[in-house]
Amino acid sequence: MAKFGLVGVAAIAAAVGLGGWLLIHHFTKTTTPAPQVAIPVTPGRVATKDMPVYVRGLGTVQGFNTVTIKSRVDGQITQVLFNEGQEVNAGDPLFQIDPRPYQASLEQAQANLQKDQAQLQGSRRDLDRYAKLVVPGFQTRQSFEDQKSTVGQGEGSVKADQALIDSSQLNLDYANIRSPIAGRTGARLVDIGNFVQAAQGTNLVTVTQLKPIFVTFTVPQEELDQIRQNQTLGQLPVVAYASDDKTILAEGKLTLINNQVDTSTGTIQLKATFDNADERLWPGEFVNARVIVSVRKKALTVPSQTVMQGPNGAYAYTIQPDNTVKRQDVEVAATQDGLAVVEKGLTADDNVVIDGQYRLTNGSKVRTDQTPPAS
Repeated sequence: MAKFGLVGVAAIAAAVGLGGWLLIHHFTKTTTPAPQVAIPVTPGRVATKDMPVYVRGLGTVQGFNTVTIKSRVDGQITQVLFNEGQEVNAGDPLFQIDPRPYQASLEQAQANLQKDQAQLQGSRRDLDRYAKLVVPGFQTRQSFEDQKSTVGQGEGSVKADQALIDSSQLNLDYANIRSPIAGRTGARLVDIGNFVQAAQGTNLVTVTQLKPIFVTFTVPQEELDQIRQNQTLGQLPVVAYASDDKTILAEGKLTLINNQVDTSTGTIQLKATFDNADERLWPGEFVNARVIVSVRKKALTVPSQTVMQGPNGAYAYTIQPDNTVKRQDVEVAATQDGLAVVEKGLTADDNVVIDGQYRLTNGSKVRTDQTPPAS
């Protein structure tokens, strides 16, 4: 009986083992691997376009000319002949100083001139008579010389009178204060009725020329050679952007490279001139300036978010015809205005992943929910 029991146990164990093997073999043959899930991405296309190469700098807008108006004569302000913020032309009147004292001085100088001219004419007639009487001996040589001196004094008095007239006329003109340049007036600093003195140098108003206008900015000294070399080929364009570095305010030309580098900051000062016809640039405003030193012709560009950074450098995912992706190493020459300029690794019209690439690995299946935009 014991021998029979051992044989039965062995038979049962063999049957269980065989059943397990058949079960495993069945599931191995009938179960298929789960299909790979396609990852949704946003596609894009490598575009070819001309891309400017520029140097950035932070600058300040300055008036082309700025004049602080002051009085050159003493007196009471009797008229203000402009409105604050008004556009004025060169020669337009701004203030009137009481002209009556200067008008009186002018008339007095003119009267003295008439008197001295009359005396000079009489002296000259006497000198002519003395000259005729000296030869026959009816007049002494001393009297003739004295009369000649009298004529010289009269001529000097007439010249002094004319100089005084010119000075009085100049003061009278100064009493009518005019704008020396065309521009826009600022705030009025002295009101009508106030007494001003030339010696005190009181500021009356400031006139600033806005058209054209300057932007002064600085760039690192390392960019100096590139700027100078390209400037020899022609005047370099400069674009002024608002503080957001996106809104273009004006386009002008580079007109000055300063003659020395600032040793304390290692920067060089540049100046650009803008027509500013629409007055979008305003004195004192901070702007971002870009000097366009050259242009990359037919550069390959992709949206900047397309390029990823890995331990071995920059890379991007290209979309293959079978809707898988390939990780492609790239070299980026520059990133500007939301675009990356690719020097190596991509070709024109390659389809690339511009969004959704953070979930991808090399060979991943992807699903594009939109058609790649045309270049």
